[in-house]
Amino acid sequence: MTLNAERVSRTAGGRPILDGVELGLRPGAMTGLLGPNGSGKSTLLRLLAGVLTPTSGVVTLDGRPLDRLGRREVARRVAVVEQQADTLVEVSVRDVVRLGRIPHRRAWAPESAADEEAVADALARTGLTGQAGRLWHTLSGGERQRVQIARALAQQPRELLLDEPTNHLDIQHQLDVLALVAALPVTSVVALHDLNLAAMYCDHLVVLSAGRVVARGGPAEVLTADLVAEVYGVHAEITRTGPDERPHVRFLGTLRG
Repeated sequence: MTLNAERVSRTAGGRPILDGVELGLRPGAMTGLLGPNGSGKSTLLRLLAGVLTPTSGVVTLDGRPLDRLGRREVARRVAVVEQQADTLVEVSVRDVVRLGRIPHRRAWAPESAADEEAVADALARTGLTGQAGRLWHTLSGGERQRVQIARALAQQPRELLLDEPTNHLDIQHQLDVLALVAALPVTSVVALHDLNLAAMYCDHLVVLSAGRVVARGGPAEVLTADLVAEVYGVHAEITRTGPDERPHVRFLGTLRG
């Protein structure tokens, strides 16, 4: 079992942000969360992380309501990677990754051998072992995102939530980050704007529009010209590429064009 959202709704200032969203994650799979700006992607991720509580409905972890679990218990299972992270403090890559061990340690307790092993493993998985001593402010955007993923991995989560992890990255770093996430032995949810990246790397897609789920399924099933027109207001041509016939979206212009 894993994270699930059962008819969750969320309002803010009397305005509905999410409306009756159902989301059942597939253990070990990478789920892409798609939709235009304002569709509710980030809000849904925050509900899944327990940072926000739904106005109605329930988010469960292994069948247990998330709001009945302690924050530390949730943090030991669910890790979050935000769009951007920054700090004015001069800290090393290793120190940032060590932050992922906080849910596993008592207050003021020294780091254990298990903590150090988890940090070393996270650095190795993300290819950062040789950069552990570098200072955060010297890193590129792609390197910082990789460090944030390493920090999340140091939590040793079973669920990983990522909010636009490729935002502000060049093409090479976008591909590197998503390939890394796809290869991880975790259940992941990734909010993305790029439909072709979602088609390349995700096992399952969920599309939000105005706070509601309008499509779900495999990339080939979900990414159709009709869907792109309805949700994004764009004319598109869909072709199939590769041995598994992953869809590729070619944009032809806006519907108003």
